[in-house]
Amino acid sequence: MPRLLIALFASLLLGACSGQYLLNRLTPDEGEKYLVDYDQIYDAATAQRLDVYHPRGAAKAPVVVFFYGGRWSGGDKAEFKFVGQALASRGFVALLANYRLYPEVRFPAFVEDGARAVKWARANAKRYGGDPAQLFVMGHSSGAHIAAMLALNGEYLKAVGGSRAWLKGMIGLAGPYDFMPITAPDLRDIFGPVDRFPQSQPIFFVDGKNPPLLLMHGEDDDAVWVKNTRNLAASVKRAGGPVDTIIYPSLSHTMILGSMASLLRGRADVLDQVESFILRVAKARPRAESEIKGRAVAPEDRIEGTILPEPAPIEAVPLPEPGADAPPPATVAP
Repeated sequence: MPRLLIALFASLLLGACSGQYLLNRLTPDEGEKYLVDYDQIYDAATAQRLDVYHPRGAAKAPVVVFFYGGRWSGGDKAEFKFVGQALASRGFVALLANYRLYPEVRFPAFVEDGARAVKWARANAKRYGGDPAQLFVMGHSSGAHIAAMLALNGEYLKAVGGSRAWLKGMIGLAGPYDFMPITAPDLRDIFGPVDRFPQSQPIFFVDGKNPPLLLMHGEDDDAVWVKNTRNLAASVKRAGGPVDTIIYPSLSHTMILGSMASLLRGRADVLDQVESFILRVAKARPRAESEIKGRAVAPEDRIEGTILPEPAPIEAVPLPEPGADAPPPATVAP
């Protein structure tokens, strides 16, 4: 496809829903390489459903449960066909889960839904050629918040009969992990009352016992500040937990996910980094904790992210001592 046309679609992606519609329309349909089982009910009580994208002939493949973003108040799994296809194209079984949204529910209902989706994935992975022992959670934006809460706060999976031991790893794209003080009226309603705000912050549950994390963010993100990722990564490292961070100096909030689509895959190496992380962790090879500098590129070029030999220090906000006032960490941009 001509570079000018690719650039046009890239700019349209910034229009959120319209861009996702175009990407889905141009994503290869199921066929020889992958199949989709739509609208599988993972929680009968709330009628929540998920779609399963699975490669033909898969056997003991890693399984990825993906949660879309939308400020905890919008979105639908059908809008992210391009994500399911991208993950299936790399040999993974991908489950795209719906979850209850605000104002129907408030925190922590959507995280509880996420835990139920993980439970269903673990119980049904083998039906699709997946390995329940190689189970990953992944999310973009508010969906990354859900994935992080599941990976860092073991109470959610414990409530559905499991534990964090179910998770082989977590992948977060442009997630809000450290967004107090909460000032936006809708977010105060979603996460209130005020005395419960700390319970919504993934960073406050860091204990060094988390599954491996891959945290990815673009510095051109004006929806969720990149400090959310850097602060969480710094806290996990201080606690001795496994974490890699990938920072794209010129990637936006929408393009970090959009670049996974087949049409825009040359814009940045996001999908390659996700695949590398999953395969590396699934094989349980030794991992170095580092910050990776990924780079978004012009359509005519492709530059892969590389591990820095000596990562620069990450600006960190110390966690408060018990009973102390929390410092003012990074926020979700208005």
